[in-house]
Amino acid sequence: MLILRDLDYLGILKEARRLSQTKRRRSLRLAILGDCATQQFVPMLRVLFGREDYDVEIYEGNFDAIELEVLNPESGIYQFGPDIVIVLNSVQSLRDKFYERKTSSEEFQSAAISRITRTWDLLLSKHRPVILQSNFVAPFERIFGNYDQKIASSFTSIVSHLNSRIAAEARKRSSVFVNDVEALASWVGRKSWFDERMWSIAKSFCALDHLPLVSQNIVDIAMANLGKGVKCVVLDLDNTLWGGVVGDDGPHGVQIGPHGDGEPFYRLQGFLKELKNRGIILAVCSKNEHANAVLPFQENSGMILKLEDISVFVANWENKPDNIKKIAKTLNIGLDSMAFLDDNRFEREAVRTFIPEVIVPELPEDPADYVKALSELNLFETNSFSTEDAQRPELYRQEADRRIAESSAGSFEEFLQSLDMTIEVGRFTAEQLGRIAQLIQRSNQFNLTTQRHNQAQCEAMMNNVGGCLPLTASLKDRFGDHGLISIVIARIDRQSATLVLSDWLMSCRVLSRGVEEFLMNYAIEQAKGLRLETVVAVYIPTAKNAMVKEFYARFGFDKIAVHPDGKSEWMLKVEDYQPRKVFIRSEAPEAHLMESQGQRT
Repeated sequence: MLILRDLDYLGILKEARRLSQTKRRRSLRLAILGDCATQQFVPMLRVLFGREDYDVEIYEGNFDAIELEVLNPESGIYQFGPDIVIVLNSVQSLRDKFYERKTSSEEFQSAAISRITRTWDLLLSKHRPVILQSNFVAPFERIFGNYDQKIASSFTSIVSHLNSRIAAEARKRSSVFVNDVEALASWVGRKSWFDERMWSIAKSFCALDHLPLVSQNIVDIAMANLGKGVKCVVLDLDNTLWGGVVGDDGPHGVQIGPHGDGEPFYRLQGFLKELKNRGIILAVCSKNEHANAVLPFQENSGMILKLEDISVFVANWENKPDNIKKIAKTLNIGLDSMAFLDDNRFEREAVRTFIPEVIVPELPEDPADYVKALSELNLFETNSFSTEDAQRPELYRQEADRRIAESSAGSFEEFLQSLDMTIEVGRFTAEQLGRIAQLIQRSNQFNLTTQRHNQAQCEAMMNNVGGCLPLTASLKDRFGDHGLISIVIARIDRQSATLVLSDWLMSCRVLSRGVEEFLMNYAIEQAKGLRLETVVAVYIPTAKNAMVKEFYARFGFDKIAVHPDGKSEWMLKVEDYQPRKVFIRSEAPEAHLMESQGQRT
């Protein structure tokens, strides 16, 4: 993620001309459909996705031919088979159609939303891509002036209603996401956003200077769908979370509160509290005496954040890069999923230098602008929200308690037994699909293939009772509920009597608990129950999953092939498998096999 957001239009065009032909680590297929000039976005997207280490192959639909593309089953977009479809509907084009309408305003509005949703549904019925649908920027024309807001048939009201309908309809479709260009236009100002001359000449979606902003918004949404995002915000304390120095001013002398000098910090804490409520982990990394650092959280009534909101609290005199690495290890998350906030330029540069993976925003000099600056960077884009997301910070606090219990146990086996772990394994369910897709998109380290399946694809696997065994595992122990922590997707090849393990991933929060051993025992039992003779699997190496390189070897699989790209193939005879010892009880001991919704194969 480019924290300084270099979004200069001419600069990006120059960068596009110099774009290296060196192959990047990942590739992506994008399709762009629009009622505006989409070719202007191609160099922007190539550069901005390139900054994220993605090569993009782009298909452009013809100008203002969205419906023609999606209605024709032989059209280029279906032959192309995109991972992501970008649909750009401009308010300028909508305005022109509104002026030419032969129907009432209400009928015009209904027809517009019908066209948009039909586009989505036709695309989803073919290839199940992720769809990024733009909403409409509010028009600058106000035929009735301020009274436009009271006239339901005014163009202003119709645009507002269409945006509400787009959001509501997108909520019903897990693979459709709103590209909120209205928010971007409001941020820069509609007077600056529109360039009517460029619309007349070239049908430009907006003023040229703002094309990179729209493109970056597309990249942000795409990256969230591909599993990249901030999981944890690491916070400095003095002059960042409150004004002043707690060691000098004391817990009641620091500046924090809804009014006066402490208001900017109060507002930042409120923002952070809401991030925590949606599942972002908060940690503290402060150069302070620990006893002093915790006092404002405990004693100052002006504080919005409390100690229980902080999952890991580190206050000492060691250097911050080392402390942040310790926080990452404690939380068992990647450094590239962390953001570090500190008012001190020296500390920011130290972290950028020694752990460049960590996201380090350049905070403004005035604390009153902290929240505005963070909002402009859009660091916290996500593609889902679930009950488990909201519980995540508490899960990490529970993990700290487990570590204390582990340190006091006589042996590791005694520790595992003391956890009193129970597991529930079952087929994908409709209620779990959001969390399943999220875990698939975000898991990188314990992920044997790192294949990314969206929610629609997960739903298709759930419904494929005869040929697919898509399993989830949820874990509990005496400290709390980990929730859904592992996914194993197997496919049944009855012709060769083989169980194919196509995906295996797990949250690193539960490493070394015996979950993988339990699930392998379970998978082999399923193979036996289906009268299958062999189990085959693959490992596809990535920059982050080296920890599972020899995963299948641990369970007695033979390596039968190695490809030039490092991909390895593995095979095990079912009769040769030796069940592993575990300290986990099944919460649902009945066999799932291929049974679902009363069906049996």
